[in-house]
Amino acid sequence: MLDHDAILGLERKARHTWSQADAILYALGIGLPGDPLDPQELAFVCEGPQFQAMPTFPVVVGFHDGVLDAIGMDDVQLLHGEHAVTLHRPFPAAGAAHAHSRIVGAWDKGAGKGAVFAQEKVLTLDGDDDPLATIRTTVFARADGGYGGPREGQPAPHPVPGRLPDHSLDLPTTPQQALLYRRSGDFNALHCDPAVAAAAGFDKPILHGLCTYALCCRAVLRTYCDNDPRRVRHHAARFSAVVYPGDVLTVDMWRDGDTVSFEARVRARDVVVIRNGVTLLG
Repeated sequence: MLDHDAILGLERKARHTWSQADAILYALGIGLPGDPLDPQELAFVCEGPQFQAMPTFPVVVGFHDGVLDAIGMDDVQLLHGEHAVTLHRPFPAAGAAHAHSRIVGAWDKGAGKGAVFAQEKVLTLDGDDDPLATIRTTVFARADGGYGGPREGQPAPHPVPGRLPDHSLDLPTTPQQALLYRRSGDFNALHCDPAVAAAAGFDKPILHGLCTYALCCRAVLRTYCDNDPRRVRHHAARFSAVVYPGDVLTVDMWRDGDTVSFEARVRARDVVVIRNGVTLLG
């Protein structure tokens, strides 16, 4: 049985290293460059002084060795609920960092209704004192409701404006997208094995949620930032439905000052796959 106080006291330390090759592989996995002749997008995949890492790259750098693994949830019944990254300064293309993760929230929806757990992981470059990036991961544990935690207090999602979108951008994915993206560290067979996907109730392997998350960031970068990753300070989204490799993602965006709200949908299936998204610009 899960213990609420013990869960909130969980912490873990880890160390992560990454190279420019890792950053390039990640960029290719999220579909860059959309236009192989666009010098702005080529800067994410070509070595040299112009190279720049995607602002969402930290989420794969810090993907493993978090404290969520220590809770003892039923992984088969686990769903990715929300994800966010806060960049305290531009993320380097290569480096090494120590990480400190802790549980920052746990909410019990009741027996048979699941539970929600939120992890915060702070990355700090080796030899530095100030944080480089903070990553927040929220999961929905379908089988762990009724463990005795509080039912109230979960942060409200970011409200998306009620007006029509200021901009919408279509971003295609390829049938092979998940096979390439998984090389950045998420090797869950749900994203590559048709039999595993069928056993989980899907027609075919699904695209990684964090790939969809990054595609939304690509849309914001292209629409509002001239593809300059230094403009992004925070990027967060809530996952609401699956994306299949080969789907075309339509990202709807609203800008209010330095706040860009967004949602994403697959028009061909009439489904909203990302809700309550927000990117903060600097």
